[in-house]
Amino acid sequence: MDMKESMMMNQEYGGEQQKVPESQENGRLVVDSVPEKDQKSGSGPGQVSNGYRSTSPQSPKEGAGTGTDRVNTPGTFRTLVVQQTSLDPPRETWSKKMDFLLSVIGYAVDLGNVWRFPYICYQNGGGAFLLPYLLMAVFGGVPLFYMELALGQFHRSGCISIWKHVCPIFKGIGFAICIIALYIAFYYNTIMAWALYYLLSSFRATLPWTTCNNRWNTPNCTHYLSTDLNVSWTNNSISPAEEFYVRQVLQVHLSPGLHQLGWVSWQLALCLLFIFTVVYFSIWKGVKTSGKVVWVTATFPYLVLLILLIRGATLPGAWRGVVFYLKPDWKKLLTTTVWLDAAAQIFFSLGPGFGVLLAFASYNPFHNNCYKDALITSSVNCLTSFLSGFVIFTVLGYMAEMRQQGVETVAKDAGPSLLFIIYAEAIANMPAATFFAIIFFLMIIMLGLDSTFAGLEGVITAMLDEFPHLLARRREWFVLGLVCVCYLGALSTLTYGGAFVVKLFEEYATGPAVITVVFLEVIAVSWFYGTTRFCNDVQLMLGFAPGLFWRVCWIAICPCFLLFIIVSFLAFPPEVKLFDYLYPFWTTVLGYCIGVSSFICVPSYMVYHLVTTKGTFQQRLLKGITPEAPGSSGPQRDTIVITNAV
Repeated sequence: MDMKESMMMNQEYGGEQQKVPESQENGRLVVDSVPEKDQKSGSGPGQVSNGYRSTSPQSPKEGAGTGTDRVNTPGTFRTLVVQQTSLDPPRETWSKKMDFLLSVIGYAVDLGNVWRFPYICYQNGGGAFLLPYLLMAVFGGVPLFYMELALGQFHRSGCISIWKHVCPIFKGIGFAICIIALYIAFYYNTIMAWALYYLLSSFRATLPWTTCNNRWNTPNCTHYLSTDLNVSWTNNSISPAEEFYVRQVLQVHLSPGLHQLGWVSWQLALCLLFIFTVVYFSIWKGVKTSGKVVWVTATFPYLVLLILLIRGATLPGAWRGVVFYLKPDWKKLLTTTVWLDAAAQIFFSLGPGFGVLLAFASYNPFHNNCYKDALITSSVNCLTSFLSGFVIFTVLGYMAEMRQQGVETVAKDAGPSLLFIIYAEAIANMPAATFFAIIFFLMIIMLGLDSTFAGLEGVITAMLDEFPHLLARRREWFVLGLVCVCYLGALSTLTYGGAFVVKLFEEYATGPAVITVVFLEVIAVSWFYGTTRFCNDVQLMLGFAPGLFWRVCWIAICPCFLLFIIVSFLAFPPEVKLFDYLYPFWTTVLGYCIGVSSFICVPSYMVYHLVTTKGTFQQRLLKGITPEAPGSSGPQRDTIVITNAV
């Protein structure tokens, strides 16, 4: 019988005892114990609930064969039973531990760390905001991060098939996560296409967003700095950087709103095509290739941030921005908005619930210390957000000094506008502007690519694990089809009104849906699968069980944390506005419909599971919340009996 992994046995002659190697990760070796024909496979002594052998020491009585004990008798015959799990092909693993860490860091540290955290921080009390931010991280974000890494590593499955090991009736969560990931891919990569457009426009001596004599400029274009003594800044003045972003890159002025998006911009379409081409050839072979790419895409942004921080600290007026960024306003801690923003920021920054952490952890060795990984990567993420605030606000202080305005006036824009207008204009007025523009927009692209790699890998892993016989040998073609679907879905964001579509997806299509999905995920794991069982799984992997703090967080604090965000969003829906366009009511309804379209998978699958399962309603419900036994579905084990082995 063919075996996928060779087992090497060292033999010593002269009557000495034979040395038997340790069992492999996808198989197990049982000495002097032949299972009976009708014996069912299940979780017994020495076997954990996902089918792996426990490494904890067993008593001498366990595994003893029938008849006399011949294991320690020199030169005698004995029977070896090898149970080999048939995985076709065998599950891929990370080449190095650092590949995994960089991939997780690259996923967690994204564009939101650069533009959203600094803006949210100064808007909610400056240095005072760090208190609710840290509290939400410790009691909400990090426990969720740790839970997903442990789940994925133990069950070695994507976000769909993992639920048969946890709580089968919640399998719809996995399908909802995949749809949410597609929605994110529709708009998130468009921001990288904008950055690529800026990058290509930066290879010239004079950056195009520094002057007002271009074909896209209007009479209101005003290039005003402290050196321009004959120019005055008025309320109607528009900076050349803003006109380049709005009228040349986005061309928003050609679209009246979401009801009439206009034509697709061919320049942005080509930029996005290049982005998706890079994405495809980075992930088409699996984590073996993407794990190598992140050595560049995850580390380069830190080099650029360090360069920009040093440059920003030496600019005149930088101290004004830092003071504005960190000056605490303790009164704002009494408002609900600050705590809601802190919870939402840490949740979307760490990124549990998108299926990525489950997918990445599923390629880890079974005994990898995911607890330490969770603490390291979440700490790096939070520190990066804090560092980005200094990078952004030193430059905003410089802009306020040059314009002779307050920092709050310069920093009024949030989101991509903070990067593509304010920061781009500040870079354009620095010495060596071309160099800083190139490395800055290259950093933006790198930050976005990491998150795209991770988001699509979460979908790919989920689908390959759910349909292995159909897709396992066709990964390259499946990834190509997925990338093509994402590109076609993003075409609406490349139109003249594409920026309005990006904002709509960002506000409604992903946020509320993914928070609700994660809320159900925590409930399923903590209350249905059971915190005790989950902690026992972690102990089998790591050698120690999670403490009381983690148990309380998973059972009570994390569900309350997520429920707080959901209720606040429903009670106070955001007023969506972009530039001068206030989103009408029908767009809010459309946004909620898009969000529900993914979440509807959860109750739909529950109904489907109850209808298709045999038995009474009580039996169906009980089967729906009971994890499936190893081997009842999925990989089958080949039993190889070797007799008369010396």
